[in-house]
Amino acid sequence: MQNEIINLLKREEKFSEKTIEELREVEINDFAEIIKEVGQQPTEHIVREEILNGLDTEVIGKELYVFKEVMSTNTVAKFLSENGAENGCAILSEKQSDAKGRLGKAWESPLGGIWLSIIIKSQVPHSKLPMITLATGVAAVKALERIGITNAEIKWPNDVMINGKKVSGILTEAITKFNTIENVIIGIGIDANFDVNVLSKELQEGTTTLDIELGHRVDENEVVRYFLEEFEKIAFAFNDNKFEEILKEWRKYSYSIGKIVEVREPFSKSYDAYVLGISKEGALVVEKIDGTLEKVISGECIIKK
Repeated sequence: MQNEIINLLKREEKFSEKTIEELREVEINDFAEIIKEVGQQPTEHIVREEILNGLDTEVIGKELYVFKEVMSTNTVAKFLSENGAENGCAILSEKQSDAKGRLGKAWESPLGGIWLSIIIKSQVPHSKLPMITLATGVAAVKALERIGITNAEIKWPNDVMINGKKVSGILTEAITKFNTIENVIIGIGIDANFDVNVLSKELQEGTTTLDIELGHRVDENEVVRYFLEEFEKIAFAFNDNKFEEILKEWRKYSYSIGKIVEVREPFSKSYDAYVLGISKEGALVVEKIDGTLEKVISGECIIKK
């Protein structure tokens, strides 16, 4: 985290090279206000004022910071969550240089995408963390419906798909203290307006963007605003323990249910199975080849062609 904050200050030319090196020896939390100041400076593509103008939320996104480039919005969100950021604070960046996806996979974040993290200050039970990821997927699909995309689906546990290709991914991270979850950071990337050929070869074939699917560029600021509004609705339902309502919505948009998948769980041998549904805890319920049922709590489910 320290390197991320120092690199951000360095990129903004807030200090000399010598001073930057000296910062490595001091308490980096002292620079929280400077980071917030940088996050309110003018940007070209993701524009803070355009998002806030007309934003219809009570909490989510009311505190908003936008950066030109960071290593990871989730890392900046973690830093700000420990240094005075309010519940619902949102952090965006026009580019990310070293973002990570689920299971530590690299996440490529070129200019033209939406790279966003939200801080939730709530003592969420560990058992409900998977539900947050599922709920965020529902919010993303509903936001895309508002710009005319009616065929987006959610692939368990954290991807949004259009026509079988990935357009969005979600990474939920918990900040714990003494085994208690103090804050939750929800990161989401949405491929909006860029040529997929700028991505690495292995990602190009399985990736799509909003402009490809709609046939025209989208207003990134509008998409952000819609997502923040839909996320608040789903967050309120979560806080009201309306988990079955969230799961009902998730099932409606599911890309995984009814498909044959290869299940890859940590520390276990992979196996093929048929996806039956989702449990009340957010686990994927599958039927193995031998007819036994399993609940997949973590790992990957690769759709078999």
